[in-house]
Amino acid sequence: MTGTLSGTWPGWLAAFVSGFDLAAPWLWLALPLPWLAARLLPREQVEGGALRIPGTLAARSGSGADGAGRGRRRVALAWGVWIGLIAALSGPRVVLPGAALPASGREIMIAMDLSGSMERRDFSLDGETVSRLAAVKRVGADFIRRRAGDRIGLVLFADQAYVAAGLTFDTASVARALEEAAIGISGRSTGIGDGLGLALRRLDPRDTHIPEGRPAATKAVVLLSDGANNAGQTTPTDVADLAREIGVKVYTIALGPRDLADADGEQDVVDSETLRGMAQTSGGRFFRVRTTDDLVAVAAAIDALEGGRTGAPPLPLRRDLWVWPGTLALAFCVSLLASRRAA
Repeated sequence: MTGTLSGTWPGWLAAFVSGFDLAAPWLWLALPLPWLAARLLPREQVEGGALRIPGTLAARSGSGADGAGRGRRRVALAWGVWIGLIAALSGPRVVLPGAALPASGREIMIAMDLSGSMERRDFSLDGETVSRLAAVKRVGADFIRRRAGDRIGLVLFADQAYVAAGLTFDTASVARALEEAAIGISGRSTGIGDGLGLALRRLDPRDTHIPEGRPAATKAVVLLSDGANNAGQTTPTDVADLAREIGVKVYTIALGPRDLADADGEQDVVDSETLRGMAQTSGGRFFRVRTTDDLVAVAAAIDALEGGRTGAPPLPLRRDLWVWPGTLALAFCVSLLASRRAA
């Protein structure tokens, strides 16, 4: 039907006709009610009488033909009011397909270190030296906004871990929560285990095991830290074991120019070996980041690993049209009242 219409009518008209619908089409059965009432209900009996009026007054009031014409116009206006009301109450609407939205079925929690060492200024943005936190905010917010179709959440951890944004399809709000993060809100130490544990808790534990034959997990944690675990109630390795048990991949990112293994007594350096072990235990991947360019490349790599977004079924857009017949009925009603006053 749509193909036939589109071949003979303009495109917009064919789309309108094919998508037109009534919410309550049965209301049109009430259309002949005024006619049936006029035919079936007994008319009021008026006792006869006669009134003699001067001829000049009768001539001034108009001929009988004019009175009959006014009566027909009033009947037509009354029918216009009734038809407009029926048309509006029947709920005319047009349903048009909307744009297909990206969809993946993935849930990703971002767990970010917000310890004091994130204030170190050893990264660059736009030719200027900035703190690690500023670089992570820029790259991380861009990564989150690109994940339209996923449910994204954000956990920030230092002495304690807290949820800055729960899992949601509103990636823009999660990106804003990351951009507004400030060091010192939850301390200045590094509780990697508690951060990962809270992220796993926020992922729905139901249906987290990978079905047989499915190549990739649907739930993941992206954990970023620039230090070593020195706070919290849990150890990173134990929480990584839990992630493996419930089928959640953990992507770990070691941030900073120096590693704990070759720190030579330097404080606040990243424990790359622990982060690598967490990723391997959970079935995820470990990434080493020393510069802003490395961070951008890691974000692109994780975006590709957790890809697979496809077009979801188009979301139908419904536009109600009752206001047009309703306005027409109101116009007929005003005209009917005006004609009665003029008489």
